Amino acid sequence: MVDVAWNAKEDLLDLLATARTRPDREQVRDLLYRFYRRCADADLPELQRLATTVETWWPEILAFLHTGITNAGSEGTNRVIKTIARDAYGFRNPGNQRLRTRCATTRRARGHLDAR
Repeated sequence: MVDVAWNAKEDLLDLLATARTRPDREQVRDLLYRFYRRCADADLPELQRLATTVETWWPEILAFLHTGITNAGSEGTNRVIKTIARDAYGFRNPGNQRLRTRCATTRRARGHLDAR
């Protein structure tokens, strides 16, 4: 069963690897079919749930394949903000909580600038 799940994951990664390569419709269709077929044949609830999720998000995934544009940066920043807000829960001064969140999401704090 582990091999089946691994192969399905690899099929999905093959599909996503076509991003920014201007894939043609047939190539995308064939890779997507291979992924769905493997998920359907596996009879694993986790793979069926994954296939359902891919189907639900297909318009967005297809847009990513054609444009290569994602919202990964904003999602990552949002995760950092939520983590810092959880860590700062209980601060008596909301201004301090906001300041702590703002400081954690600066480019320097995320390692983008050389801290000399």
